Amino acid sequence: MASKPSTAPISLLLILIIIFPTSILASPKSICNFTQYPDHCRSILHDKNGSIHDYGRMCLHQSLSEAEKFHSLIEHHLIKLPSTSKFRGAMEDCSFLASLNIDFLSQALKAINSTDSLESSQADYSETFLSATLTNQETCLDGLQALGLPSANDSSSFKNDDLLVPLFNGSKTFSVSLALFKHGWLHHHNTKRVLVAERKHMWKGDEKVYETVSGRKLIQASSTDQVNVSAMVVVKPDGSGNFTTINEAVAAAPNNTDISNGYFMIYVVAGVYEEYVSIPKDKQYLMMVGDGINQTVITGNRSVVDGWTTFNSATFAVVGQGFVAVNMTFRNTAGAIKHQAVAVRNGADMSTFYNCSFEGYQDTLYPHSLRQFYRDCDIYGTVDFIFGNAAVVLQNCNIYPRLPMQNQFNAITAQGRTDPNQNTGISIHNCMIKAADDLASSNSSTKTYLGRPWKEYSRTVYMQTFMDSLIDPSGWREWSGDFALSTLYYAEYNNTGPGSNTISRVTWPGYHVINETDAVNFTVSNFIQGNFWLPATGVPFIGGLMP
Repeated sequence: MASKPSTAPISLLLILIIIFPTSILASPKSICNFTQYPDHCRSILHDKNGSIHDYGRMCLHQSLSEAEKFHSLIEHHLIKLPSTSKFRGAMEDCSFLASLNIDFLSQALKAINSTDSLESSQADYSETFLSATLTNQETCLDGLQALGLPSANDSSSFKNDDLLVPLFNGSKTFSVSLALFKHGWLHHHNTKRVLVAERKHMWKGDEKVYETVSGRKLIQASSTDQVNVSAMVVVKPDGSGNFTTINEAVAAAPNNTDISNGYFMIYVVAGVYEEYVSIPKDKQYLMMVGDGINQTVITGNRSVVDGWTTFNSATFAVVGQGFVAVNMTFRNTAGAIKHQAVAVRNGADMSTFYNCSFEGYQDTLYPHSLRQFYRDCDIYGTVDFIFGNAAVVLQNCNIYPRLPMQNQFNAITAQGRTDPNQNTGISIHNCMIKAADDLASSNSSTKTYLGRPWKEYSRTVYMQTFMDSLIDPSGWREWSGDFALSTLYYAEYNNTGPGSNTISRVTWPGYHVINETDAVNFTVSNFIQGNFWLPATGVPFIGGLMP
């Protein structure tokens, strides 16, 4: 196993920033002290003095090299694995995630290769990409360890150390790169953004939002603003539209488009679609609009019990940047007895779900990585049913804990931050938490908690949210003993309802009741830079705190 990272106090980082301005030459010994892995950092940088920017570029080059080698290693082993191997699914996940890391590291390196200064939006992009590389590494590791990696006596084509050593070393290098990037390119950008007022709704509640122009349907906005749509296709099972399945429509979308070209819109007519949908990385700025919650439904039943990895159990998965979904329901019907069974897995930067419903039990909604926004959505589940390591804000959403299996408890969130420099976390703002009908009508003594720490630096904040009486007075639940209780960051701000009283909350070092000054850091404008990218979606949002 990897050695536990050393944790430098924040005061040391601030001192080093003062002592070693980014343009001043310094030794690796001093610079590496504020990373999570100082010894590993020094092994990369050696003894040559340089600036923080020199060191950052050097580490990013090393990170990219290690990502490429790891991807090749995974592909080498995959070729040799029989199709019936229990490891194949996890290995395929690792290959996919490693390829994403190559993309993310390449983009971050391109941004900093020729400059010591980045515009704020560029810095946010790079920080997001570098944070996601660590998430992808951890997801790969989780999938492999869940199966139990082969021992030395196993007849499989790979052994523990074949994958674990380069995987752990890569994670250390990525962590060092993120720390150096934040010190060299980001720390001077860390000022709070101006808060913005709530935007008007672009979408007409339950009314039709389409009209026929020149023989094709186009989106019709309900305000003076207009969503830029480049083309539109219709999915209708009876064959009277452009396609009969959602996947056919996704395949028809153009590759690698830019938001300036407008959204490729897929209108999915009311119906139940039994298909597993994947929005790949080259299908960018795709907008999918249904006829409403419980009208347009995408459903599946994959689960861990039936042999899928958690990552690939999703009914609907998206990684294409700028994805928007409106007026749809996403289900995983595997049931509580099948344990991990994801309805939606989202790893798309600047992605948005508006007026959607997510239905499952354990692990319903998986905001895996990058920046995401959910508005006016319903989320149903039991154990860890909002989990992952994106930078995500849920706003004006309804969260419905369901009745779990006997002797289980409900945990609404299980946030997966593994490094204190990651910009990730779950922010739940102006939402409502109430028991779903099955839990409300039961005589069960089920306990429901706001969350539990899946990973060491788990971060979740509830702000201005209504909490009904189902929330246990302690609020939060341990994962395992005292794991992460001093390194997590759990916070509550100005919540309401009978379950919001913080008098009997946990007394962990990482738990806080925060004030407005701290809460504003987790708003749409500050936490996910939503005022920069959300206006193009037409989805309403509140940039700051509620008045």
